[in-house]
Amino acid sequence: MARKPIACAAALAVGAIVLSGLAARAQESRPTPNGGNGTLYIGGYPNLIWILDEATEKIAGTIPVQVGIPRRLTMSEDLKRLYVLSAESEDLEILDIAARTTIDHFKLSEANRKVRINSFAPDPLNRYVILITRTATKLNDRFEIGPSVMEQYDLQQHKVTRTIPWPDGQERDNANLLFSPDGKLLYFLGTEVLIFETENFTQVDRWDMSNLEEGLGQASVNFGGFGGIDNLNDDPGFFTTTMTVEDPVQHRRLMGVARINLTAKTNEFYTLGPAGGVAFTLAPDRKHGYGLESEIGRYQFWTFDLVNRQVTSRTEFAGRPRMSLKTSSNGQLLYVFVAGNTIDVYEASSYRHLRRIELPGDQTTPLLVVPPRARP
Repeated sequence: MARKPIACAAALAVGAIVLSGLAARAQESRPTPNGGNGTLYIGGYPNLIWILDEATEKIAGTIPVQVGIPRRLTMSEDLKRLYVLSAESEDLEILDIAARTTIDHFKLSEANRKVRINSFAPDPLNRYVILITRTATKLNDRFEIGPSVMEQYDLQQHKVTRTIPWPDGQERDNANLLFSPDGKLLYFLGTEVLIFETENFTQVDRWDMSNLEEGLGQASVNFGGFGGIDNLNDDPGFFTTTMTVEDPVQHRRLMGVARINLTAKTNEFYTLGPAGGVAFTLAPDRKHGYGLESEIGRYQFWTFDLVNRQVTSRTEFAGRPRMSLKTSSNGQLLYVFVAGNTIDVYEASSYRHLRRIELPGDQTTPLLVVPPRARP
């Protein structure tokens, strides 16, 4: 009789092993998702842009960069050019994607004047670039730091053709800049959105986003990061991102999702819970978004259901100290990148780690995921 519990325990253990094995085989038998037929662009050390075929996740080619280590990478509106800012923030280079060559490059520094480009935005017709710059002049006994300046650089004349006055005379160090799809308006994005017409670059409107609705305090909008704005998955003239607001009674910071219509000056915003450091990326179907919460020793994936306005899942995973997140062109994969020479590939539906893309060198710019279609 004493042996029966042991026998039962042994049977349970065997059953657990069998079930575990079946689950493992089921996991292995699941089809491995593919990211789609898009193209990935990312800058790397020492001076090139890697072009990856998304379907094979292999390097399909490179574009050499003449200005040194690339740091920021922006796609033109027609998806035919890459604008690359050097690591020193002095040189801006324009690359032809199809020909994989340099079209042009320029810098404003000369002699003892070092001009740093803190922000830039190319005109949708590739005629000029809007720059926010600051000059440091080396004198015999010191450096003289000049004011922050917003300028228009003409790509045909190869010179600054206009200095754009700051609104209300309030100088800014940098900003996220975005053109309207037709290029007739320039949006200066912050807690307030300053709107300029692009013929004479005079301010024509101001949109204060600090108070979204009654009962909520000042808002803070996440308009991109060091790499600027990437709205390839959004509708033209729209920008979807996370936003934080403050409860004026208990002074709690609350996080939500905002779908901003820049043309109509409307903002669909809803709160989801306490604020946290969650980086957001929009999926290609525009019905889902994914978040990346990153704290030392604690990393989480988030899934946002944008139709039903809720967070559907949060899962911890083995991350890395420095990370950014992008979705694949078909929305089935998540790409985790930044720092080092690898891009980790996860299944979006389960957060399952699938594989790792290895690059020949360290990555130095944000990742651009371009779907296999023309911009609508």
